[in-house]
Amino acid sequence: MFIGIAFIAVGFIMMSGGGSDDPAVFNEAMYNFQRIRLAPTLVIIGLGIEIYAILLNPQK
Repeated sequence: MFIGIAFIAVGFIMMSGGGSDDPAVFNEAMYNFQRIRLAPTLVIIGLGIEIYAILLNPQK
């Protein structure tokens, strides 16, 4: 389960930031590959790992 939590945390950390100090200036870095594709994919993979870890039968 810790691996899934790590994936989710890394995904959310990668999505954060990218703002501009001046509200009148638009920052194009908000729409880069890391924030739009990679980070949400990591969060979904982390959720999948968590679901698998919860449903895994430990007695096997």
